[in-house]
Amino acid sequence: MSRLRIGTRGSALALAQTQLVSDLLGGCDIVTVTTTGDRDASGGDKSRWVDTIEDALLAGTIDLAVHSAKDLPGELLDELTLLGAPPRAAVEDVLCFAADLAADGGKDDDTDRGGAGGNSGGGSTGLEGLPEGARIGTSSIRRAAQLRAARADLEVIAMGGNVDTRLRTLAQGELDAIVLARAGLQRLDREEEIGAVLDPARFVSAPGQGALALEARAADARVHEAVATILDADSSACLQAERALASALDASCHTPLGAYAAPAGCGCLGLRAWVGLPDGSAWLADELLGGFYDPTALGARVAERMTAAGARELLEQAQEMAAVAGA
Repeated sequence: MSRLRIGTRGSALALAQTQLVSDLLGGCDIVTVTTTGDRDASGGDKSRWVDTIEDALLAGTIDLAVHSAKDLPGELLDELTLLGAPPRAAVEDVLCFAADLAADGGKDDDTDRGGAGGNSGGGSTGLEGLPEGARIGTSSIRRAAQLRAARADLEVIAMGGNVDTRLRTLAQGELDAIVLARAGLQRLDREEEIGAVLDPARFVSAPGQGALALEARAADARVHEAVATILDADSSACLQAERALASALDASCHTPLGAYAAPAGCGCLGLRAWVGLPDGSAWLADELLGGFYDPTALGARVAERMTAAGARELLEQAQEMAAVAGA
């Protein structure tokens, strides 16, 4: 039987993620594909990060696609399907500090101040120890909104590029800190860059963050059978719940939405959701338990509750604010 051909973007993180999947499958041929987002990251929706990879799937030049799950659009082409996810990495956002702040620990005491973030062992978060008006870089409108909601004085700076590019920008002294996904640093063996882990109860991660989405042709039974051996039931169910919530709210990459599901024992999943305005002036959060057996229903139910509380109006206002900012 011929080796599977896995398609992926060519960034260091994308290749590391794909190598992980290849190793789980016992070795595959890795094919790098340049997406529209790689050529021009300045605008557009999530599909720009997967478009040419999906074209390669449809053309039969690759057998399986590996995506960062948070980059995968909510709606897939009829000929393609999301098979699920292997075991998920860490979901939290983290702060990486400039050299002068890192030397000081990025904090001023060991007190948890009730929601500005939290490290994995409790105590100081690093965020409250940043100086007044600190400059923090992020590429995410969700992270920007959550940072501003936690501390209105922060100057949140939009930044692009891959993980290495952002860390180099931080090292050049232009910023006091940047926010990255913990999973990416783990997969690149750069966890030493982490200055503080933000509390996922307050800084709710993006739908699919830390998870890898495995996509294939819907009719390709050979690939389905091969991939089934490496899928993780918990990770796949959580991803399904988070994607169902985002889809039900008609969220896009231009709206500040957090969604994080986790096994809660007794055959249940817990799903936490967060929506807000880009300037951090208003936000909503909710959390609900549901059956592990039907994660899509859980996502839809949380979306209903959020909608009743005004989430759609917030997301529409967020879209308008993003459009004005980008004009």
